[in-house]
Amino acid sequence: MSPTALLPLPEEFEEIEAVTIIDVLRRADLSLTIAGLTSLIVTGSHHITLQADMELEAALDRPFDLVVLAGGPGTKHLLGDDRLLSLLQRQSQAGRWIAAICAAPTVLAKAKLLEGKTVTAHPTVHDRLGGVSVLPVPVVVDGKIVTGSGPGTAMVFALKLVSLLRGEAIAQQLATAMVVPE
Repeated sequence: MSPTALLPLPEEFEEIEAVTIIDVLRRADLSLTIAGLTSLIVTGSHHITLQADMELEAALDRPFDLVVLAGGPGTKHLLGDDRLLSLLQRQSQAGRWIAAICAAPTVLAKAKLLEGKTVTAHPTVHDRLGGVSVLPVPVVVDGKIVTGSGPGTAMVFALKLVSLLRGEAIAQQLATAMVVPE
């Protein structure tokens, strides 16, 4: 059975991050559900519109191997969604994967999931991550938390998620097929 993943999608999401994560995880045959926070039609920060598979409310009681958050200006909507914060806390308590890129690690900080962790994030939000160790690298894995630094690292971030959930060989095959530079 394919690993399952959930990507909650807020208005003003960062398109490069969301679309790259969606595309790469689906290429890797993960069973990915895109859940709009408030509707099925969601518009990104650069006016690109995506259609979600369902609204977040319908996904809240389903178990997922991974919950992954794209960043961008829409992070403010993720931060304000108590349903999502609760979902992330349950995901952590169950020992399942959680990932966030760009500004979205601030959501993990608000959910109190970063204490004692080493992470990365967009440089503009480093001061909003609490007392964590922040590395200036594309991707950091600490326990079951995966963080990415920004839009330009979305491919590396998504491939790391594939590596963790489907294995390094599949991630490497995808990288080769997509001509991702070493």
